[in-house]
Amino acid sequence: MFVLKAVANKPIKVWLQDPCQVEDSCMQQAINLANLPCTYRHVVLLPDCHTGYGMPIGGVLAAEDAIIPNAVGNDIGCGVAFAHVDLPADLLHTVKVDSSTLAQRIVGEIMRSIPTGFAHQKAPQPSAALDGFEPPALPVPELERELERAYYQLGTLGGGNHFIELQADDDGRLGIMVHSGSRNLGLQVCRAFNKRAQALNAKLRAPVPREWQLAYLPTDTPEGMAYIAWMNMALAFARENRALMMERVKEIVLENLWKHAGVDGVQIDMEVNAHHNYAAFENHFGRDVWVHRKGAIRAGKDEYGIIPGAMGSFSYIVKGKGNPESFCSCSHGAGRVMSRSEAVKQFSVQEVVEDLKSQNVVLGKLKRSDVAEESRWAYKDIETVISYQQDLVEPVLRLRTAAVVKG
Repeated sequence: MFVLKAVANKPIKVWLQDPCQVEDSCMQQAINLANLPCTYRHVVLLPDCHTGYGMPIGGVLAAEDAIIPNAVGNDIGCGVAFAHVDLPADLLHTVKVDSSTLAQRIVGEIMRSIPTGFAHQKAPQPSAALDGFEPPALPVPELERELERAYYQLGTLGGGNHFIELQADDDGRLGIMVHSGSRNLGLQVCRAFNKRAQALNAKLRAPVPREWQLAYLPTDTPEGMAYIAWMNMALAFARENRALMMERVKEIVLENLWKHAGVDGVQIDMEVNAHHNYAAFENHFGRDVWVHRKGAIRAGKDEYGIIPGAMGSFSYIVKGKGNPESFCSCSHGAGRVMSRSEAVKQFSVQEVVEDLKSQNVVLGKLKRSDVAEESRWAYKDIETVISYQQDLVEPVLRLRTAAVVKG
C-alpha cells in the first residue's frame, strides 16, 4: 500500500505497489474525490481499481453529512451470493445424461429458468422489498412508475459481467455463485437522484465541477433523505434478486444430482450474500460517516466476503480483518485491465470459447458475439489482486470455474 499526500486536499491510499499501476483517468477520479468538501480523512483505491463513472470502481469514499449517487453507482446493490455444497464437483463432468454431461444439462436448465440479458420475467414475482416500500415524502414520479416494472425484473440475471457459476474448490467440493444487482430499478434510482443532486448543487453553488460527475446530496435535505430511502429499497431488492436466483439454481443442481447421480440429503455448509455497490452509515475513527463502496465489499473483522475472478479463473471467499485504513473494505473482484470494446477487438469469440473448453468449462450464453468482453484476459490476475490486500482479508476458499452462465 502507498499513500499520495500532495496531489489533493485529502490523502489517497492505494493498495498497490506503485502509482504507475493506476491508470491516469482512474487516478484523476480519485483526486476529484479527495477534493470534495464532504470527503472524510482519505480516499481508498483497492487493487482492482479502474476508471468508472464519476468515482473509480474499486474505490471507497467516506463522506460527512452527504451522499453521492454516482459514488454508489448505477447498479445499486450489485453483489454476489455464494453457496458451498458438500458434494464433489467432478460429478458435473463425470456423470453423463444422454449425450451430455451433468454440467451441460444443469446449464441448459438454468438458462431456461432464469432470464438473462435484457429479458424479464413473464409474470410478476413476489417481492417483500417492493411490497414493504413506502415512497418518501419527496415525489419522484419516474421512479414510482418503475416500481411496477420491477416485479418482472426480480430473479433475472442481466448482462455485462453478471454471471451464474458452478465451481470447484481446492478440495474438489462444489460451489454455486451468483453475481447480479438491482437491474433497471437501481439504474433509474441513480439517474433520477443524480439529476436532482446536480440541480441542488447548482442552487447551493457547491464547489464541485459538473464534469466530475460527483454531485452530492446533503443528507439533511429532502433530496438526500429521499435518495437514502430509495437506495435502501434497491439494496433490499438486489439481495432478494440474488437470493431468488440462488434458490432456483440450487433446486436445479440438487434435482439433477438426485435424478442422474443418485445423490440425496445434500448439505449446504456456507452461504454468503454481499453487496459491492452501496453506501452505509458507519462509524470510523470516531465519526459517523456515509461510506460509499463502489466495486468494494465490507471486510469487517471476521466478516465473510466474496471476491470473484473472471470466468475460467479463480474466485475467493475471504474473511475480513477489519482494517480501519480501508474503512474495513476490500476489493470486489479482479478488476478490468481493458474496456469491453478493446477486449472484443483483441480477442475473437473462438479464442475465448476454446480457452474455456481447454479448461473443461461449460459456457451457457445465448449471444456469443460479445463473449470476449468477459474473457479472463480482459481482467487483472486474481492471485495478484488478492496478494495486494493481505492486510485486509484472509482467503478462506479458492474456487475455479466449472460451468458459467452469462447474459
